[in-house]
Amino acid sequence: MEKIRKWIRKVNLMLGIISLIMLFGGLMIIFTSPAYAQQESQNRQSAGWAFMSSAISVGLSCIGAGIAVAFVGSAAMGAVSERPELMGRALIYVGLAEGIAIYGLIVSIMILGKL
Repeated sequence: MEKIRKWIRKVNLMLGIISLIMLFGGLMIIFTSPAYAQQESQNRQSAGWAFMSSAISVGLSCIGAGIAVAFVGSAAMGAVSERPELMGRALIYVGLAEGIAIYGLIVSIMILGKL
């Protein structure tokens, strides 16, 4: 069991490092601009920040929704196993937790609509 945990930690560390490399590589690609086109670079830079903020809002809201659904779903299944009449309430709570991701998507659409 301990070997599996160590292996999972190593895989998570590698995935984290790869994610950071990809994030910084993407930032470098988005925000590099030629020195001779100052006005165009300002437009590209503001569009780059808009795309980045849109991606962050969707990504973080989906991560938050996933964590919320994990906790609410496990608690709901425990409650339903003891009292089956709580199934309707449990589904409502899980649906509310999933709404977090939808709010992030709406914010992202609003950000991209400003471009």
